[in-house]
Amino acid sequence: MEQKEKISSKEMLNNLMANHYKSAMEAKANGELVAWSTSIAPQELLETMDIKVVYPENHAAAIGARKEAQKFIDDAEGRGYSIDLCSYARVNIGYKNIQYADAENIPLPDFIFSCDNICHTVLKWYENLAKDLNIPLIVFDMPFNHTYDVPDHAVKYMKGQIEEAIKRLEKISGKKFDHDRFREVMEQSNKTSQMWKDASMVAKAKPSPLNGFDLFNYMAAIVTSRGTKEGYELFKRWKEELEEKAAAGLGPWKPGEEEKFRVMWDGIACWPYLGPTYKGLKNNGINMVTSTYPDSWTILYETGDVDGMARAYSSNYVNRNLNYGVDNIVNLINEFSLDGVVFHSNRSCKLMDFRQYEVQREVEERTGVVSVIFDGDQTDPRAFSTEQYNTRIQAFLEMLENRKEERRKG
Repeated sequence: MEQKEKISSKEMLNNLMANHYKSAMEAKANGELVAWSTSIAPQELLETMDIKVVYPENHAAAIGARKEAQKFIDDAEGRGYSIDLCSYARVNIGYKNIQYADAENIPLPDFIFSCDNICHTVLKWYENLAKDLNIPLIVFDMPFNHTYDVPDHAVKYMKGQIEEAIKRLEKISGKKFDHDRFREVMEQSNKTSQMWKDASMVAKAKPSPLNGFDLFNYMAAIVTSRGTKEGYELFKRWKEELEEKAAAGLGPWKPGEEEKFRVMWDGIACWPYLGPTYKGLKNNGINMVTSTYPDSWTILYETGDVDGMARAYSSNYVNRNLNYGVDNIVNLINEFSLDGVVFHSNRSCKLMDFRQYEVQREVEERTGVVSVIFDGDQTDPRAFSTEQYNTRIQAFLEMLENRKEERRKG
């Protein structure tokens, strides 16, 4: 009997994401609960309760990539929301009103599930949604880690919120929380997180088998499917494909297209301008092999250890102090043998923008790698200029070539 050919990880990714949105719409139509959640929240609780969940940040990114963000932004701004507010929030608030997108549709939520370890804008963004829709709001409040290590009192605070959220979910759903199922989901979430990290680490090979912009695509699944077997199988297949390419000495692009320089990308993608930002690097032989994303969704802890789970969610890269952020980038530069760093000065992300120039200075001082900062936004198309970006990348290329020549001369 002829063996059935395995489908590619990209096909698996497309199928997984299509089913994610389809199942949420079907659940809503059938009267089942649907939640809207922030991207790095304790999804284990929702998965345990078998509650369908969609992620407004993911959805806004998809809308941005399809170049239809402006109509949702216009709707939100027309209702009094400031242009200075995160564009994910403006897109999502606009979608809540318009309720149709060519990119994909999501059902309106029955309750909100929000964790501010990624940013504190989500507190008011999701509070406003809950108020407008007159639905329950569950919040995980994670104070910013001003100390280098996450303090024990912060972990205790987060654990208490996890325990309270379980009670809230029982009340909202009318079902008892199954702790045996919870352990199973915790185990699966850890396996999927680790496989996501393992796949992304294959990019350390020279040349890298990974075109780093694929990280932005696969990232959608680590957000939506971290607690599922399907997510694990996707990243396992992706890892196998990357390992096969690495073993064959294949780079990220077609044969003859050389990886001349290896860089990391700091910040969220410019979703409306994925093509120009990618080509601006690729056309100059610059490959983005990693970013701060892989560790952001590598939420690891011992199965059954709620304290460890609370610490993992409290430890997100975005919620750590400047020294930790600098060390993280320095470690990536060393692990992936990077030549430089591209910093996206993302208008939407004030916390990261505020400290980016100091991070850039300290990283260059400690590693000697060159870097560039360009202006943009994750979904608002008005904040990015292709011409400015190309000019910055040309200057960056000159710096990379000069540094390479200096090192060659010793």
